[in-house]
Amino acid sequence: MSSTTSAGASRRTLGSGLRATAKVLPEHTRAHNRALVLQHLFHEGPTSRADLARATSLTRVTVSDLINGLLAEGLVEELGVQRGRGVGKPAILVGMRTDAYQIVTVDLSDDTVMRGAVLTLTGEAVVRRSLSVHDRSGDELVSLIERFARRLIASATQPVIGVGIGAPGVIDESGRVHEAPNRKWTDLPLASLLTDHLGLPVQVANDADVAALGEYTFGGGGDSMLVVTVGQGVGAGLVVDGSRVWGANSAAGELGHVTVVDDGELCACGRRGCLETVLSAPALRRRIEGLDRDAADAALAHVGRILGITLAPVISALNLGEVLLSGPADLLDGSLRDAAQTTVAERTMPAVSAGLRLRMATLDEDVVLAGAAVLVLGAQLGVS
Repeated sequence: MSSTTSAGASRRTLGSGLRATAKVLPEHTRAHNRALVLQHLFHEGPTSRADLARATSLTRVTVSDLINGLLAEGLVEELGVQRGRGVGKPAILVGMRTDAYQIVTVDLSDDTVMRGAVLTLTGEAVVRRSLSVHDRSGDELVSLIERFARRLIASATQPVIGVGIGAPGVIDESGRVHEAPNRKWTDLPLASLLTDHLGLPVQVANDADVAALGEYTFGGGGDSMLVVTVGQGVGAGLVVDGSRVWGANSAAGELGHVTVVDDGELCACGRRGCLETVLSAPALRRRIEGLDRDAADAALAHVGRILGITLAPVISALNLGEVLLSGPADLLDGSLRDAAQTTVAERTMPAVSAGLRLRMATLDEDVVLAGAAVLVLGAQLGVS
């Protein structure tokens, strides 16, 4: 989350966001129009009512009515007269009060700690916290998440509009965890449970999907990209032609449980030789433990080649422009990443791999926290 990002900065939205809600039911029209106005103010900055009407294709009367409501809610404010517009009555600029509300976000992707933050609506961190997980799983981990979130909410300096959580596993659009082997969660309605307990709207999504949201909205990620997250497990979030890809069962990007080693180590999912058994942070640490630098680099390069072999058909099938690695830089950013890039180039056509970038995520350890904020912005304000 960059402190240089502001409400008027150039941000982009996923194609499956507001544009997908264009065909709304009549009773939802006002909410849809409200989201259009907030979306424009969030991305373009202070705007006059007349320019808002033109930009959103809404009538001036509709925009004026919506702005009056948003002023009453405290979500927007009048910022004075717009200058330099020639003759006629000067227009009054209105802007979104991005510092008046805050978002609590939690990152569960790491294998040893959960990380959390209180963020402004534009992604700047106000408070940061971390808490050791101590191998907790199941209901015990859910209770720990709730206590951690309560601490974050209590530390907020402005009203909190919601809580966003990035977690491992197959998670549907309602925030139900269908399967998270490493956390020992099965068919867990995590979002609704925490919403009830915390008294605030809670959004939960797969940590890799959330990372992709964060990189796309705040980190300058491309329109066709894959974000591979490496922590206790391995996941991937996929954006194609500007739209997040869910898949038939909300499981798009589950590369961590693709078999890559015949008769390999037992995985948490119950099968053997999954990518997660060689690429997860614990597996990488075990692989290089006690080795000197050259031997460790060679061991990491071997895993990088396995990763490249796994990625090559995905990159080729979708013609992705970039692959981002999110996880411990000391393990990923070096011989592992270089070997993966080389292997992809060896196994794909030049037309596919010539311009491919395989790099570390821009937001580094903040990528899931930033993406979790995007979850809340989209759910509560229609902004992404």
